[in-house]
Amino acid sequence: MNGKTEIKTRRVVPVLVPMPAERPYSYLVPDDMDVQAGSIVRVPLGPREVAGIVTDDASDQVDPKKLKSILHVFDCPLISRDMLRFIRWTADYTLSPPGMVARMVLRAPAAFDPEPFIPGLRYIGGKVERLTAAREKVLEVANNGLSWTKSGLAHAAGVSGSVVEGLKAQGLFEEVMIPPPPVVGEPDPFYGQADLSEDQQAAAQCLVEAVEEDAYSVSLLHGVTGSGKTEVYFEAVARAVELGKQVLILLPEIALTQQFLDRFESRFGTRPAEWHSDLAPRQRERVWRQIAEGTVKVVAGARSALFLPFANPGLIIVDEEHDPAYKQEDRVFYNARDMAVVRGSIGKFAVILASATPSIESLVNANQGRYRYVPLQGRYADAALPDLKPLDMRRSPPVAGRFLSPALTEAVGQVLQRKEQALLFLNRRGYAPLTLCRVCGHRFQCPDCSSWLVEHRFRGQLMCHQCGYHEKSPDACPSCGALDHLVACGPGVERIAEEAAATFPDARIIVLSSDMAGGVTRLRMEMEAIAKGEADIVIGTQLVAKGHNFPLITLVGVIDADLGLANGDPRAAERTFQLLNQVTGRAGRTGRKSVGLIQTYQPDHPVLKAIIAGDAQAFYEREIDERQRGMLPPFGRLAALIISADSRAEAESHARALRRAAPRDGDIEVLGPAEAPLAVIRGRHRFRLLVQGSKRSDIQSYLRALLQAAPKARGSLRVQVDIDPQSFL
Repeated sequence: MNGKTEIKTRRVVPVLVPMPAERPYSYLVPDDMDVQAGSIVRVPLGPREVAGIVTDDASDQVDPKKLKSILHVFDCPLISRDMLRFIRWTADYTLSPPGMVARMVLRAPAAFDPEPFIPGLRYIGGKVERLTAAREKVLEVANNGLSWTKSGLAHAAGVSGSVVEGLKAQGLFEEVMIPPPPVVGEPDPFYGQADLSEDQQAAAQCLVEAVEEDAYSVSLLHGVTGSGKTEVYFEAVARAVELGKQVLILLPEIALTQQFLDRFESRFGTRPAEWHSDLAPRQRERVWRQIAEGTVKVVAGARSALFLPFANPGLIIVDEEHDPAYKQEDRVFYNARDMAVVRGSIGKFAVILASATPSIESLVNANQGRYRYVPLQGRYADAALPDLKPLDMRRSPPVAGRFLSPALTEAVGQVLQRKEQALLFLNRRGYAPLTLCRVCGHRFQCPDCSSWLVEHRFRGQLMCHQCGYHEKSPDACPSCGALDHLVACGPGVERIAEEAAATFPDARIIVLSSDMAGGVTRLRMEMEAIAKGEADIVIGTQLVAKGHNFPLITLVGVIDADLGLANGDPRAAERTFQLLNQVTGRAGRTGRKSVGLIQTYQPDHPVLKAIIAGDAQAFYEREIDERQRGMLPPFGRLAALIISADSRAEAESHARALRRAAPRDGDIEVLGPAEAPLAVIRGRHRFRLLVQGSKRSDIQSYLRALLQAAPKARGSLRVQVDIDPQSFL
């Protein structure tokens, strides 16, 4: 009887576990355990033990006799109530299981317990036997009363570890335990204050005031390429640090932005903590822990950094806010730019969106007064924007088998003669997008995806850019057996590099692409080499458009400006405009006269005319008008349902069943199903439904009702929900 009474009175709490459950699970709290909302705990889950977060949701009414107990409470700072609200909001908005959102917060399980203290030494004085010059150096350094690791003291004194060990043996040092060192130093807001122009000072003051308000606000910092947006928002970072707040700076390619880290260090005397997928596991754990403890003040991170457990957040900056890399399309589909705005709203602090080519959504929000608009009209130090010219490929085509027009080739030669740099841009990786046999017409296709295999001649492989499948480049056609009749169709950056090397044999050429051998480390080294002038011709994909500062580039050649316009993506025009603006903006950033030459078969296309004329306002006005007439975001709502299965028939059948289950709603329309443009990925057949509604429509409730009424996905079937889709493939 007593046992039953004890169970009934024991406390029950809801715990978010990192799995696709629709609600928290209930667990018993042992009598000797203290937990509260935000505690990170270890709980049993089937045959496993997992980490979870105690929430402040209402617990399900479950017979306590059926419940398992929490096993352990980690000695870890609480996940804040604001972060718990953010987890719930993200789950509700994206129609994702809250446990999968919580999983993004719990990405460093080894950090849930405190970092161990480190053995150290502290000088306590005493008589020194045989006072050598080396020993005297050690005592001089150690005489300040601080504790040192043995290696740290030896390094600071410029001696070997044996000298320190000898003094310790004489009893001059006592052993102590030292707290773990910070992953980065404390940023100094007054360390390297920049000499800002009048326009920059006005913009910086506006952003600083937003931080000082200590309230939610969103500012759109809109400045042309090279206008010094980074230096401007660094002033807001400095003010937030001065006020004791933590700052998150989101970057679309943080692993590659060595220049950004260097600029931050020049301004603040130390680097920010980094957060991205290429970080070593031990470093990730230390960064996570010190963010939760409030030790780390500034983080520069990829989109996943949005789910770090900041102790005292005061500012989020989304650099290159228009970049599609901020959209995650795996498990939890979310746009980090939009979620950053929500995070600021929940936490009541400032958010800054920065871009030379803002997204339509952000610009409309600024035009309608929801965001504070902060313009930067000109380039820093009055550097001129490049002179942009179209190269009509219908009138001046390349010679047979080549891809650089005569005018572009001549311009590159002139740049090399002046000892300057040329950038050739083509947003296509590898050597060629398609390989076929001239005898039988066989085309090399991925066995698991409906996409062609891309030749990577540097590696001697044919690769699928969807699933990663690869095979050795063959000598003969696998269909007809013909030798020496395989032909590469179309160019990738490797093929452009081959043509440039043949045309300019003495030029130093660097290719920048995300799949080059050597990974991030090599890319960082090569970007540094370019900045130092150790390359003559740079050939790259969209990586080169992401805010890098290459002082000697005075010519940008766009190889195929039409590439991004040739699909049915409603954002194709916007993305092409942004990408070409960003890449041509790499030229002339230090004041040298510069040129952008754009190879195109459609010189009269409105996007290209706006870019060449430098008339961004005309482009935005036209694009906003088209979006408004089509009731597309930000004037309407969109969501996608992606249905996939092992067989085409199974995927199509379930997609049609979903369509039949769609509720009738005059405000919302369901389009499809249609086979996805990429119909097969990793062996899974794909169909799509597009749900379109007015701005005021509750598209989430509609989709919940649709999914509730439809047959449940079983077997190999999978249904993914993408609110505010960015990709239509």
